[in-house]
Amino acid sequence: MPHILYIDDDEGIRRLVSRALARKGFEVSLAASGGEGVAMARAARFNLIAVDHYMPGQNGLATLEALRALRDGPPIVYVTGSEESRIAVAALKSGADDYVVKSVGEDFFNLLASTFEQVLDRAQLRRDREVAEAELHASNARLEALLKEVNHRVANNLQMAMSFIALQSQTVADAHAREALQKTQQRIATIAQVNRRLYTTDDVEFVAMDDYLGGLAEDLCTTWSTSVARRRVSASVDPIKLSTDKAVTLGMIANEWVSNACKYAYGEDEDGEVRITLRQVGETSLELVVEDDGCGMPDDGSVRGTGLGTRLIEALARTHKADIRYNMLEPAAKCSGTRASIMIGLNSRDTPVKVSQRDHGD
Repeated sequence: MPHILYIDDDEGIRRLVSRALARKGFEVSLAASGGEGVAMARAARFNLIAVDHYMPGQNGLATLEALRALRDGPPIVYVTGSEESRIAVAALKSGADDYVVKSVGEDFFNLLASTFEQVLDRAQLRRDREVAEAELHASNARLEALLKEVNHRVANNLQMAMSFIALQSQTVADAHAREALQKTQQRIATIAQVNRRLYTTDDVEFVAMDDYLGGLAEDLCTTWSTSVARRRVSASVDPIKLSTDKAVTLGMIANEWVSNACKYAYGEDEDGEVRITLRQVGETSLELVVEDDGCGMPDDGSVRGTGLGTRLIEALARTHKADIRYNMLEPAAKCSGTRASIMIGLNSRDTPVKVSQRDHGD
């Protein structure tokens, strides 16, 4: 049974309201003034409070303000004998949940009871929504914690695999086998970079490509530089976020092209530069480009090494229905330089970020 506190200085109205509401299933407590009503509301819990406007000493608006200051106060219905809209507006602005124009007769009691029921229903809906939102928030927090734990374990497993491969490569005497293991380690590191960014940010669906390719460029620079030959790897990337699978694809392709350029474009005792560029082309496409200034591309276009990297690039390109192109930057020059590019389609899940472009150098 809903417990109502009715505050009104008119004793006759209080008695009539109490009897009428009791017949309609309400438990009613009465207060003869605003001060008394506030004291009762502070001492006991009510499901709803009704406040009359015209009361000596502390009028309805002042009483309403005092009631709203109580912690976890119930909903309030404002009752006024005046039909002036400004009073109702003032009461609603002060925090009343609804208002009723007071009169004498059964219609007023029916309207009062109906308004109370509606306000109580709305209050229950608010409470239910707050509980549901709190439960959802707690559930999301648990899922986020679980996801971070999974990502953390994946990161540890990838790091462990890279360490095993590194140890294995140190025991292999054959140079070609050792190189194959080192390339495998770098490929795993390319995937691990994506995982690390997902693990250390709040966004677990998308990868910021400027940060990702910038970090990859720094890693590749360290990997391929020696004491006698420095490899400068730079990344100039449009600020765009891509879905994880597309980010991994572009990262793997960039890794293969940069590794090939670092190995084949320049001599073992020669410094060299490799440039990674990622640009949005129009509204629907993205172009990844890797360029060098060396003499890496054979005249007959044949593949150097085992060709595994080339097959990997072609497989990744087919998955995304992308076009791959290889060109010489300066065909007439002795060392013409090589430009490798892939054009890949954007979709609605890929998000361009409207901020200034970032450049990453070695």
